[in-house]
Order: sequence, then structure tokens, then C-alpha cells
Amino acid sequence: MNYILFDGPSRNNLLPFTFTRPVADIRVGILTIREKWEQLLESTTTTITEDYLSDKYPMVEMDENVLINSSFLPNAELVEMVKGLEENQAIFKNEDVIAFYTKNAQEDIDFDSFDAIEYDDNLLKIEHTWDIFSKNGQAIEDDFELLTKGRRSQPIPSSNNIISGQNIFIEEGAKLEFTTLNASTGPIYIGKDAEIMEGSIIRGPFALGEYATVKLGAKIYGPTTIGPYSKVGGEVNNSVIFGHSNKGHDGFLGNSVLGEWCNLGADTNNSNLKNNYAEVRLWDYNTENFARTGLQFCGLMMGDHSKCGINTMFNTGTVVGVSANIFGSGFPRNFVPSFSWGGSAGFTTYLTQKAFEVAEVVMSRRDIELTDVDKAILEHVFEITKKFRRD
Repeated sequence: MNYILFDGPSRNNLLPFTFTRPVADIRVGILTIREKWEQLLESTTTTITEDYLSDKYPMVEMDENVLINSSFLPNAELVEMVKGLEENQAIFKNEDVIAFYTKNAQEDIDFDSFDAIEYDDNLLKIEHTWDIFSKNGQAIEDDFELLTKGRRSQPIPSSNNIISGQNIFIEEGAKLEFTTLNASTGPIYIGKDAEIMEGSIIRGPFALGEYATVKLGAKIYGPTTIGPYSKVGGEVNNSVIFGHSNKGHDGFLGNSVLGEWCNLGADTNNSNLKNNYAEVRLWDYNTENFARTGLQFCGLMMGDHSKCGINTMFNTGTVVGVSANIFGSGFPRNFVPSFSWGGSAGFTTYLTQKAFEVAEVVMSRRDIELTDVDKAILEHVFEITKKFRRD
């Protein structure tokens, strides 16, 4: 069977992260949504997404296809139902389609003609940006079970202070000495060739991706995910960093999500709670206004390739788009459009050529090329976000 992950109606609710990737490639828990489905399906997947992303994330269509809504995180029971789908059958959760069998993925689908199968149990669904951190604890636990079942952890070096060591899994090549790991509140997963430096204190649930680094004396509260090749220091609480991003120094990051290739300057801090303890409102790209989250704690949402200078301060519920560069004293406004350059004193447009020069240098340090396809995606994002920039 050919499995295709599609973005679904939640795609625009997940901006700015879905400006540069399909919904399937959002990281929540230890793995991306795509990696979860591929592990459980024991199959590769392709993607139906926005046209401008399709060169990087193509769709492969065959004679028989099962299309899966990427907003839903899989479990073993759901995957068995998906594998068992037959022609003109679809799995629903209330009014939402989870998956369906079709002979032609390009046709408009009339679900009234389908045999509807209702999925009754609980499922994790990522439909808003804040779901990425607020549902991260359960996602880490589910991924931990998936990745470690039937496997043996590398031994934990004796210099470490360990609580509930049975809930800690260390992959090959990982390094950690003189740390405190408390897995009594949730599992701790340390990826291949990752490092936790001396003096760090970590409370689960926690996931550290391959080749990622926790720097000296960091304090991390779960549920937190640090994606592959990222570097993190200072204090972090209930946050998700997709990968290849750095918060390398002291400062606080809480109830936040960082995309890829982001960098927070030394002593950057974000507020995750309003002074009056009121509900946090967050920029909504659909309504082009601030929308209710239902959350009392909500911090920073930062899209790919965005950076901020030392001592940057972010207000509660700040959304930063793609390829923004923020610096200077004071609080920038709660919505910083993509390709903005400046801070609380005002912004100008960060031209794509300048942004590409920085991205090429940053990515080359990890031996990764900013390709023409990547540039075309960023150029498109620059054009479709023009209306949000004021200069």
C-alpha cells in the first residue's frame, strides 16, 4: 500500500512552522509526525502539501493509496485500522477524517459515498501551534515506548545522579557525566551521540535528539524536546525545539516552540505568563488578528531561520515568522512578521538576499547546503507575508 500524508484543515493554524514544511514534518515528542507514522506503518510516506513546498516534499501516487491526515498522531490500534482499510472506506474521529483509501489521490473526494469507520478512543491531534508544547508530554511518553520497546539502554555512567533510572534510555555514543536526571515525572530519552554537560539538571519528560547538546549547568523542566543537532543552555520549561537551533546561553525559554535554524542570543528571555494572569492571545494568520488560546501559560513561537540578539525580551504570547532578525532594547511587538529586521524601535524589511547569505553561513557550519529549492520556498514566504510588514 502507498501511504500519503496530507496537511488537512489545521495547516494554516500551524503557521509560521508550516510556512516551510508540511504538517507531517512538525516535531512533537521525540519524533516528527512523519517519523511516527513511518515507524508504525513500517513504510515510507510522501506528502500532499502546498504547491510551493511540493518540490522539496513531493507526493508519489500509485494505483492504491491511503491518505492520512497529518494532524493526528498515530498509535498501534489506529495504524492497524489504517492498514486494514479497503476501497471507499474512511476512518473518522467525530467530523474529522483521519485516513481513507482511494484509487486516485488527485480527485475530489465525496465522503458521503464512503463507508465511515469511527475511531472512538482518545487520540493526540496537533491543530494549533500551542498544541506542540502543551501535548508534548504525552507525545514523548508514546515515542519513548515506541523507540525503546524490546531494546536495552546504554549504561548510565556512575557519576550521574539518577532518579527512576528505569525510565531513562541512552542511545549509542551519548555522553553524560555529573548530571542530575529525574525521570520520576516522565521518561528521559538521550539520542545517539548527544551530550549533556556537567552540572545540568533535567526533569522528565525530556527528549534530546541525536548530536544535540545540553550545555554546562542547564536547568530543564519537562515536558521538553531538544531536536537533533541543537544546543541548549540556561533555563528551559515545557518547550519544543525542532532541530539545528540554538539557545546556547543563560536566559529563560518557557512554553515555547522554535523551528529549525533559529538562534537566541545570550540572556534572551521570554515571558510565558501575563502579569494579570489572564488568558494568552496569540497571532492568528487566518483571521490576521490575535486569537484566544485558552492557556494561561504560552510563550514564544518562532519560525525557521529567525534570530535574536543578546538580552532580547519577548512578551507573553509572541509569534515570530520566518527569517526575522530581532535586536535592541525593549520588547518587540507580539507579532513579528517574516523577513523583519529590527526591534522595539521598529522594523524594516530583511531582504531575501541578505537572509540567504546568513542562512548559507549558518547551514554550512553543519555541512548542509541551502539549496535552490530552499531559496524558492523562502522567496515564496517573503512574497505571501509582504502584507504583514509595515515599511
